[in-house]
Amino acid sequence: MIAVVFILLLLGLLLGLSLFGVGGAGDLPVLPILLVLALFCGFFAAGIYVGAALGVLGILMGFAFSDRPFWAFLGQTVWGPSSSFVLVSVPLFLLMGEILLRAGLSERLYRALNVWLDRMPGGLLHTNIVASGVFSAISGSSVATAAAMGNVAMPFFQGRGYDPKVVMGSLAAGGALGNLIPPGITFIIYALITETSVGALYLAALGPALLVMACFILVILLKRGAAPPPGARIPLAEKLRALVGLLPTLALILVVLGTIYAGIATPTESAALGVVASLLIAVAERRFSFRMLHASAEATARNTAMIGLILLGAYVLNYVITLLGIPQMMAQAVGGLPLPPWVIMALIIGFYLALGTFMEGFSMIITTIPVIFPVVMALGYDPIWFGVVVTMLVEIALISPPDGTVLYVLQGMRRDGGPITDVFSGVLPFVGVYILAIFLLMLMPEIALWLPRIAGP
Repeated sequence: MIAVVFILLLLGLLLGLSLFGVGGAGDLPVLPILLVLALFCGFFAAGIYVGAALGVLGILMGFAFSDRPFWAFLGQTVWGPSSSFVLVSVPLFLLMGEILLRAGLSERLYRALNVWLDRMPGGLLHTNIVASGVFSAISGSSVATAAAMGNVAMPFFQGRGYDPKVVMGSLAAGGALGNLIPPGITFIIYALITETSVGALYLAALGPALLVMACFILVILLKRGAAPPPGARIPLAEKLRALVGLLPTLALILVVLGTIYAGIATPTESAALGVVASLLIAVAERRFSFRMLHASAEATARNTAMIGLILLGAYVLNYVITLLGIPQMMAQAVGGLPLPPWVIMALIIGFYLALGTFMEGFSMIITTIPVIFPVVMALGYDPIWFGVVVTMLVEIALISPPDGTVLYVLQGMRRDGGPITDVFSGVLPFVGVYILAIFLLMLMPEIALWLPRIAGP
């Protein structure tokens, strides 16, 4: 309900700008915008698949409002971005995560970290956050991270007296880190749409990711009453032996991220190296089989097809929207508003927060960035900084009730039969942390920009 009210207020502001010509918005095509939003909401309510809905909307808009033969350029429009070399890294990162999940690497990682974090107030809850953060550095997907960590972690909590709300909330929060921590797939899509550097985005994400993880740990420390007291002290020798379980993960992080940051490989090449390294780890762990490889490839193909269909539909819609000049007119209108840039940016962030309560995060970024990005550039914000912010907003969408994808993935893995309201209420403090981190980035953009600036072009 809050999302609907917020979006209606934004539409009212847009309509008012058009009617009264504020900031040069008199020529803003409000009718196409309202029509697209109405049709998209209708398609969404009817359960039509997002990719198909986007493509149909683009074609309908073209026939209704364009006086050019746009259909003659649809093939080239779809093929151009789809054949980008950077986009090849998406299925490769997905395949790497699927192989590692079936190779048992997530379980070894969780057990090793638990030995070191068990004595902290909150115990296993901290392991949920840190293990998810480390696994995110080799996964690139929030849903894959949540599924891997949820499958491994939930048996550890049985009979130990932890509050199920906090357990599910920490798993959801940790899983959401999958897109924010490099090599997040969302950064690749954002870079493709906005023509920014993937490597710079990965560097910029490190500071905010560490900030968010530290805030998650602080929330758990403040909620220590929801967890049982720490167990018996673990000998140092056993802790040192547990570090052996971290070696495959650290080696894979070095292969994937180390080659990118060192300038040895592009993100696509590092993703290919990661797939090879994950296969070697599966062989070393004696988990490799052709059946496992077939299951990994099948899951990767399914997810890649889903992402590809959404991208193709979005390309069609974005092409028609650009042909009508809507992004340029919106940027001109917003640039002429008698409001400080930070107020408009706060409205944009509020729009994404509202949109994320009922729209899947990946679809949200593909459909909105082509329109929002020119507005953000007109306000004078850095495109790398905005890429980090919008990725964090996508993460919030993934764990925002009632439509957060990660929440339903974890609920489907529960064995205690608890209600999904446990997940909803447990994740809310962590959603608040994400929102707080975004506003800290607005106040101190150097949190994201200092590392890319030091590294140089």
